Amino acid sequence: MKKSISTILSMSIAAGLLAGCSTNDSKETAPKTKVETETTQQAETKPGVAQAEEVDTSFIKNKLLDVKYGSQSEAQKLDIYWPNEGEGPFPVIIAIHGGGFMQGDKTGTDLTAMMEGVNHGYAVVAVNYRLSGEAIFPAAISDVKAAIRYVKANAKEFNLDSEKVVAWGGSAGGNLAALVGTSGDADSLNGENTENMEYTSEVQAVVDWYGQIDFLKLDEQFKESGITPKMGERGSADSPESKYIGGNITENKEQVEKANPATYITKNDPAFLIQHGTADPNVPTQQSIDFSEKLTEVLGDEKVELTLLEGAVHGGEPFNSKENLQEVFDFLDRILK
Repeated sequence: MKKSISTILSMSIAAGLLAGCSTNDSKETAPKTKVETETTQQAETKPGVAQAEEVDTSFIKNKLLDVKYGSQSEAQKLDIYWPNEGEGPFPVIIAIHGGGFMQGDKTGTDLTAMMEGVNHGYAVVAVNYRLSGEAIFPAAISDVKAAIRYVKANAKEFNLDSEKVVAWGGSAGGNLAALVGTSGDADSLNGENTENMEYTSEVQAVVDWYGQIDFLKLDEQFKESGITPKMGERGSADSPESKYIGGNITENKEQVEKANPATYITKNDPAFLIQHGTADPNVPTQQSIDFSEKLTEVLGDEKVELTLLEGAVHGGEPFNSKENLQEVFDFLDRILK
């Protein structure tokens, strides 16, 4: 396991709807060999819904928004962003938002760093999934896996490389990215999504930013670290993890184990880059340290990298900084290009 402990010292606009494009049937308008620049228009504000600050995608010319990848929920949509230059097929970043499994969106500012992928020759696929208020575990991971299968099934049409896919997420998105990575060769988390089952949800690399891994250890690790948890006790019935699991995590240990990416580690897993701030008040740093050690035991040093960002909290500028993103894209380029 490669470790680099560095002191690396946050980055937003409404996503546009593709003009003239049906968001319910992307195949009619999807690029086939070369993505052509499309005119975009301002997304309409949904009545009665508070609009969170959105990631700036104004620099990306080629995009296809609100593509349906599943039939279980209206939440099952994804956005595709292509590099402004290049012929493709492009390697793919599956961008998974955070929000404690109970909030967040594929247009949120926590995807800012991932959108930089288009400047490095990657297509970025931002995924929405069912939140815990709509459906409990394993709905979210089942949706992300379904989205990956959809991308692979339509890779030729969308000018994407189905054999070069990375899952990248932060916080709850980090958990889901890690879970995609370790469970790619397992069918137990597919849930009720049955589309494109002839394709796997396996990925070639994972970028896990400060994801919670072992829910049952969150409280004790905070006590050991001396850091006051910003979100209170996680072993309570109203914690994000308990809402996600569908009951107090201390009383649903079997489900918690199934939501733990470490449960599924095998020698066939992809390469992992794990990054975490040492002053994180939302997810203890020890979560990533323990997970990286378990991965290394099976995969070896060459496939697991851990970076601890000294003094960094839960996301923000230290992760989005030019220096840190260079480390991330160096890792991805090494694996996928």
